[in-house]
This record gives sequence, structure tokens and C-alpha cells, in this order.
Amino acid sequence: MQYWLMKSEPTEVSIDDLSSFKQQTVEWFGIRNYQARNFMRNQMQIGDLAFFWHSSCKQPGIYGIVKIVSKAHPDSLQFDINSEYYEPKSTPENPRWWCVDVQLVKKINYISIQQLRSYPELHTMQVLQKGNRLSITKVDGKQWNFIANLINQNSV
Repeated sequence: MQYWLMKSEPTEVSIDDLSSFKQQTVEWFGIRNYQARNFMRNQMQIGDLAFFWHSSCKQPGIYGIVKIVSKAHPDSLQFDINSEYYEPKSTPENPRWWCVDVQLVKKINYISIQQLRSYPELHTMQVLQKGNRLSITKVDGKQWNFIANLINQNSV
């Protein structure tokens, strides 16, 4: 089992959107960074878990937990000429952009970036580093367990 952190702008897909989708599942579309694409294409496995992070908003942080429920497959929006994620150099035979499908495990009480930064146990977490803009990052087992304990302590 591997652990991840996956960022989504709430104007694209929010945790509330995900909870309302059929089977609470969504294609993790629109990733246009090669490192993040490679994580999905080459490393993510069905059953891996990820923190669902709202980014580019007033309150960035963790809003839920999702699990990977599909193998990597071509991002369907790269072929849609009307999509902002259209990629003219991609073809179905030679796709450039890949994604996975994620399913909501649970919504959680919001954990802010400031709260996460207050714990020395998380000081090496990639999402907390200055200048980090990568939309998908790895989370090591110790970091995952520490945050999972925070979530359990804050459960309603």
C-alpha cells in the first residue's frame, strides 16, 4: 500500500462534489505535469489511499480521504477539443496524459495547512515545503499514520 496527497481546486472538483457523484468516484482529470502523471501512470495501484486536498482557495488543506479504484488510463479530456485540457498532440493510440479514478473513502473535519505545519512530525512532508506546486505527492507511512491519528481525534 502506498499513500498520496492529491490536490484539486474546489472550483474543479470539491470534496462535496465528489460525495455527490455516482459511486462517489471521479476520473482524476486535468493533470498536466509530467511528474504527477508518472506517479499515476507508473506507481499508483488500486487500493492505494490519498488525502484529498483543496488547493488554490482561501482554506487550503485536507478535506477527505480517497482510494485509487482504477489502473492508469488515458485522461479522456485530452481528446476533447472543447476542453481546457485538450492536448492536440495526443491521440488515442499515443496518449500523452494519464489518470486514475478515485473514490471517496470519507470526508473529514478540515485540517489546515497551518495546522499541519505546526507538527514537527510533518516538517518533511512535500506539500508543506515552500514553492511546492506539484498536484500529486507521495506521503510516507509515518506521515500518513500521524495525520490519520489527527483525523480520528477530530472525528465527530
